[in-house]
Amino acid sequence: MSGHSKWHNIQAKKGKADAKRGKIFTKIGKELALAAKNGGSSTDTNAKLRDVVAKAKANNMPQDTITRAIKKGAGEMDGVNYEEITYEGYGPSGVAMIVNALTDNKNRTAGNVRHAFDKFGGNMGSSGCVAFMFQRKGQLIIEKTDEIEEDEIMMQALDAGAEDFNAEEEVFEIITSPDDFSSVREALEGEGYEFLSADITMIPDTTAGLDMETAEKLQKLIDKLEDDDDVQDVWHNAEFPEGFEE
Repeated sequence: MSGHSKWHNIQAKKGKADAKRGKIFTKIGKELALAAKNGGSSTDTNAKLRDVVAKAKANNMPQDTITRAIKKGAGEMDGVNYEEITYEGYGPSGVAMIVNALTDNKNRTAGNVRHAFDKFGGNMGSSGCVAFMFQRKGQLIIEKTDEIEEDEIMMQALDAGAEDFNAEEEVFEIITSPDDFSSVREALEGEGYEFLSADITMIPDTTAGLDMETAEKLQKLIDKLEDDDDVQDVWHNAEFPEGFEE
């Protein structure tokens, strides 16, 4: 898995998140509600909910907003029923893309996603057309600081069950299997680490290099998809050219 770090994508996304904080909270709120609906409102017994709460905290979501979303999902407050849907397709130059959505209207979401692909040089494909190019993994991002010893955090992560550890320029990236994500995250939390990002993601087996022109087209497609309130995540196998501003 080494060399497949998408920290530059996460970093760009978090920069946009600062400008669109309300939209990010809305998206995570849906995840909290769905997790509470499916597994109950207690983080003691609902591992999925614990993971989403950790994601919410990594994005600086206020505690009262987290609590309200959980109550809506558990039926303690009026809420909306969301369904998780995954779309697959190709971006400009055949870049493999997976779009994950939570929606209360499948027809609306499918139409919006298809329109985005068509408008920005891509096309939606059938289910399974690109998923085989990715592996579903847990990904934890921790900011490098003078207080954190690389060897120590690497051993703590691997001892907790992590599959891979990467030291990037500004961050440490820890990769886990989806099944071990919760236990690894909780072990590192117990050691006092805070996460810039903590989520289940899709990591490509191989990446496709892009020129500047294609990168710009792809970024417009990604931005259009991420601006949709129903879209939770956009994953792809593109490697943006050095110097490209996402």
